[in-house]
Amino acid sequence: MRTFLFQLVLIFSIFQCQAQQVIRVNQLGYLPNSVKVAVFLSDRQADHSTFQLCDSHNNKVIFEGQPKVKEASNWGMESAFRLDFSNIETPGEYYIQAGDVRSPAFRIGYNVYEGTADFILNYLRQQRCGYNPYLKDSCHTHDGVIVDHPTRSGQKIDVTGGWHDASDYLQYSTTSVNTVFQLMFAYQNFPEVYSDRFDENGISGTNRLPDILDEINRGLEWMLKMNPAPGEMYNQIADDRDHIGFRLPNKDEADYGFGKYRPVYFVTGNPQGLAQHKNESTGVSSIAGKFASAFALGAGIFKESDPHRATLFQQKALEAWTFALSDIGFCQTACNVSPYFYEERNFADDLELAAASLYELTGERDFLSEAKKWGKEELVSPWIRDNGARHYESYPFINLGHYYLIHNHEQDFADFYRQGLDSLYSRGKDDPFLNSLPFIWCSNNLLVAALTQAHLYRVTTGDLRYEEMEAALRDWLFGCNPWGTAMICGLPGVNDSPLAPHSSYTVLLKEPTYGGLVDGPVYNTIYQSLIGISLSGEDEYAAFNKGKAVYHDDVGDYSTNEPTLDGTASLSYILAALQTEGRKQATTQNNFKKDDQGAIIRMNQDEKTIYLTFTALRKSWKSR
Repeated sequence: MRTFLFQLVLIFSIFQCQAQQVIRVNQLGYLPNSVKVAVFLSDRQADHSTFQLCDSHNNKVIFEGQPKVKEASNWGMESAFRLDFSNIETPGEYYIQAGDVRSPAFRIGYNVYEGTADFILNYLRQQRCGYNPYLKDSCHTHDGVIVDHPTRSGQKIDVTGGWHDASDYLQYSTTSVNTVFQLMFAYQNFPEVYSDRFDENGISGTNRLPDILDEINRGLEWMLKMNPAPGEMYNQIADDRDHIGFRLPNKDEADYGFGKYRPVYFVTGNPQGLAQHKNESTGVSSIAGKFASAFALGAGIFKESDPHRATLFQQKALEAWTFALSDIGFCQTACNVSPYFYEERNFADDLELAAASLYELTGERDFLSEAKKWGKEELVSPWIRDNGARHYESYPFINLGHYYLIHNHEQDFADFYRQGLDSLYSRGKDDPFLNSLPFIWCSNNLLVAALTQAHLYRVTTGDLRYEEMEAALRDWLFGCNPWGTAMICGLPGVNDSPLAPHSSYTVLLKEPTYGGLVDGPVYNTIYQSLIGISLSGEDEYAAFNKGKAVYHDDVGDYSTNEPTLDGTASLSYILAALQTEGRKQATTQNNFKKDDQGAIIRMNQDEKTIYLTFTALRKSWKSR
């Protein structure tokens, strides 16, 4: 009996050891010609002098390397190592072994990111307001009733459309217009990445437009409704009276005192709120600047394919720019029953991006001068500079105006990007994940912003000093983090991704919000201070929630596991960039020649070989 009990204790001890000694990898995989690093974590002292990269099919050791010791205590661990195998570029399936600890299998391949940029569009289709293809029904068709307008309050206005902001059904111009810009920015840089599998209504099928353009069109048309005339701009639909619990959008019973209608907030530039609680708005520049930049980029995108719409968007951009300068300051979202709102307090970045976008569109030098002037008002994004922020205080989280100025040979702005990246690197260089980001609410949005900034800096300057940090931020999204989970709901190709997001779709329909980027981990101190959080099950990541930040894949955790519209859209650029890089590496490696549709028309041009392909067979064809 004692022997049996000893064996049970031994087995339990081994299980505990395995559960808290892990190797985290990018579960989606690594491009052959890229930085490739895994992370070893242990809750006890570990001393590994080597690690092995092994072929998962035959267990053959392919590479042996030396671990780099990193600081483990921030994550509640005793030991942490970075395991670098960047020199291995041969496509295949591998795992990493360090002592008795083995990682999940993962791939090195050119196509590991294929389809990811399209996949996140599932979430946008699910978030559609008006006709919702996921539900095959319509919602909020009576939006809305104007509030806070000096002469039109109480009048009805048609603003149905766009997308819901998150798992509630509010709609903010702040986040929605940024969403439109992020989608267009990705499409502008990588149009060839996107496929056409859905029509304009989001129904499976084709309409001869890339699916991302369907979402862009939807966003731009909603913007026209929210900015119907010069100086008439609306900032928000609904308010926190929405927060009455889980229900589907087509069965929304939130009561705003207008019957079936929801309030539509006019942009006043002054503190707003229909009840006791008010925001702290000081002007209109932040919101009008966002409208100006998105309309300007839209005009550029549709200049050739739809000149009439492009002319309209250009006029709207110019009008929004004039409005942005008419009342300098920031415009925040409105609250009602609670004191919580999006606390955006910067606007120079919005004016910079608006002016830079208008310069790209018109070529007028005055806009370039304006862009530089406002860009020098905010050299580094405040959340990076200050290593923290209040909720959405520094927004958008990335300053894309700097990128457009770098693109126009204003090299000072590359240095401003570098200053921000240097701050992030200096603070995180001893972390096993090279991640020093502040784990405030929506930390994943900050991470994607930092990742995008690092990528833009590298490709525009050729400076590789932050390449490993860029790769670490990329890998964090796909599972190389303390919890070993990807951060995009239901992402194909990974073993662990959020399947129980804080969403009515999950609670009522038992389905995840496919493609949605969840908020991400928050500081343990923040989590402990929040009210209304109650996990629905056991904490599967409990062993790794003992450090500075926590994460739960649980519908009850609205702080770490709620997907957001703008966060998801901000993935568009980096996912499209990774797909494009994989294709370029494959083309270089294979030396294939492709036509303008991406079809291979010549194989390795250094070999004297002829390939025959039959793409279809007629019934009358017979072999001889």
